[in-house]
Amino acid sequence: MDIAALGQGPDGRSLFEEGLQIPLMKLASRGVLNQDLLDILCLNVRTPLQVRGDVLSYISSNESAARRLSAMLAEFRLDDLAGVADYIVERSLAATRAEIAKLPQGSWTSSLTIDGYDHPITLRARLTIDGERILVDYEGTDACVPRGINVVLNYCRAYTIFGLRCVISPEVPNNYGALLPFEVVAPEGSIVNVQRPWPVAARHVIGQMLPDLVFGCLSQAIPDRVPAEGSSCLWSVQLRGRQPADDAQAGDSFDAIFFNSGGSGARPKQDGLSGTAFPSGVRAMPVEITENSAPIVIWRKELLTDSGGIGERRGGLGQRVEVAMRDDSAFEVLAMFERVDHPAQGRDGGGDGSQGSVRLASGKAMQAKGLQQIPAGDRLVLDIPGGAGLGAATSRAADLVARDVEEGFVSAEAAARFYGSGVG
Repeated sequence: MDIAALGQGPDGRSLFEEGLQIPLMKLASRGVLNQDLLDILCLNVRTPLQVRGDVLSYISSNESAARRLSAMLAEFRLDDLAGVADYIVERSLAATRAEIAKLPQGSWTSSLTIDGYDHPITLRARLTIDGERILVDYEGTDACVPRGINVVLNYCRAYTIFGLRCVISPEVPNNYGALLPFEVVAPEGSIVNVQRPWPVAARHVIGQMLPDLVFGCLSQAIPDRVPAEGSSCLWSVQLRGRQPADDAQAGDSFDAIFFNSGGSGARPKQDGLSGTAFPSGVRAMPVEITENSAPIVIWRKELLTDSGGIGERRGGLGQRVEVAMRDDSAFEVLAMFERVDHPAQGRDGGGDGSQGSVRLASGKAMQAKGLQQIPAGDRLVLDIPGGAGLGAATSRAADLVARDVEEGFVSAEAAARFYGSGVG
């Protein structure tokens, strides 16, 4: 996570500042490690022991998988998996095409404006359902920027198709056949189809917004199956500093990262999920593990009352996270946060989710993106955005409003203001 001069953040002006480019080559051959390659890798990171362990763990897990696969083939007296694979792909392709054929035919457009790095970025998409095929075209999307939030086309395709499959064919196993009916195109040089050597280290900032954009198109074609917008962008808190004086590695640098999520958008039949990573699916790490692996203290990690958008179905709640060094010394954050200036938008009369916030405990506002320092004795405070609501708040069942107030998801004041007679 810390490779290259700048580390994994959005500040790079080109990919040469973001990582170490290695041509295709063997890490090991006939059981013997390519030590020269491993040495080069370890000399280009701030935490070489962790990186070496990471790489060796990949090798171990790969060898374990190979043994299990060989045993399975022997058990079923198979020479290979070609026949099974062909069957799965063919069945998945047929099932996906059948699901697409049930949908309304035509084209729908949507746009989504997000914070960007130092100015807002607008993403635009046209979704076309044509027989057994779906095309998403990003023509009109803003151009790439000289910061590391650009997206390469394969990443754009991945999150676009993931969003489509969440709604259209979620029961079909994920494989080549299931993906084949979906086509994604984007203008070269746009922020979703960047070319070398434009920077891309924080590409998730844009890429994880693409399902929301796709949902904006699908909501016009099949409105009863599509959720509202969510916080979407994973709030990866990446910290850098020095080990404190009371540590065995005193003075050594450290890089630590822990994952946090806001609320997902309200769903047609259910409220949005609180503090849940969608679409990334990255699970948050327990506070205790994070504090054990780095000299930091997470003083606060709690759901934020009233952060979910109001509606017949309420948006999921965001959360507040407060962190500092164990010895109160200064440290740095590589900020890569979204939905601070442009919160999740409600759908069909639902309310917007809460905006995010990045600040010091002493009160000073900080930027949502870029390398910044937290002074000694201060703490970093993050308010992670909430998901948007779906449907009119006046249609929400009274017992659900009462439960929200009882559980602290919605304040009594907000319930009276927005839900009216829904307060018991």
